[in-house]
Amino acid sequence: MIRFGPSGNSEAFYEEGHKETAEAPEWLNKMGLNAFEYSFTLGQFLSDKTAEKILAEGKKYDIEFSVHAPFYINFVNSSDTARENNYKFMMNSVEGLKKLNGRHCVFHIGSQLKLSREEAFKTLKDNFLDFVHEFQKAESGVFLCPEAMGKYTQMGTVDEIFEICSWSDCLIPTLDFGHINCVMQGALKTKEDFMAILKKGIDKIGFEKMRDLHIHFSKIMYGAKGEIKHLTFDDTVYGPEPLPMLEAIYELKLEPVIISESAGTQARDSKIMRDLYMNIK
Repeated sequence: MIRFGPSGNSEAFYEEGHKETAEAPEWLNKMGLNAFEYSFTLGQFLSDKTAEKILAEGKKYDIEFSVHAPFYINFVNSSDTARENNYKFMMNSVEGLKKLNGRHCVFHIGSQLKLSREEAFKTLKDNFLDFVHEFQKAESGVFLCPEAMGKYTQMGTVDEIFEICSWSDCLIPTLDFGHINCVMQGALKTKEDFMAILKKGIDKIGFEKMRDLHIHFSKIMYGAKGEIKHLTFDDTVYGPEPLPMLEAIYELKLEPVIISESAGTQARDSKIMRDLYMNIK
């Protein structure tokens, strides 16, 4: 089943007097939403008590949780300290995900540093596969979801993400179409544009993985170096527009979790996407 929801709590959530994320599942359910991405981007600080409250409400209102691991993970960095930290940050995030009974752990794979793209990708592969081998010994039922990125110095082009996700059954892509549109300098416009990316994934990693795809979607301002800042659906200058993506997903019979990362209006914009999709059906 396709799911829609926000990354974190919207401004409207707090403006209406809500104070904690345990109140979010009921609030989202009233909007027809059924997903929520919990941010560990500055570290995983989710206590057992808080997680129990959030999970109980999530079960009551049919909310599926995913998490986003810390931003400072970088599998291109081969120092002993970086390797230890990458492992710690990833496993702590997975621990938080399991507290919420979730399946998708989103993360940024790393930045290029001062290496050539080819050197950076080879180093990334060596370091990341070491982690994946250890991860598979300890975990099951959880997917690691490397995210397509929006700046040219970051690892995570569409082709790189599909290649990475071919390395293990525990890897499923997070296609951030706002990011992808940034590196394509605004070229994501039509249903066919989205279909080309999604079909490439199906050819590379198979329909089953792509059906369970994790998606981030927002309009994002971009410049010569890529991503600048997240916007809302009110913006009329930058894209991409959600309808062509939703038409492609429906035509290909995919059932992703689609998370809005709009700047402050992420729940409202999730509902817009959900309503557009229901109209397509």
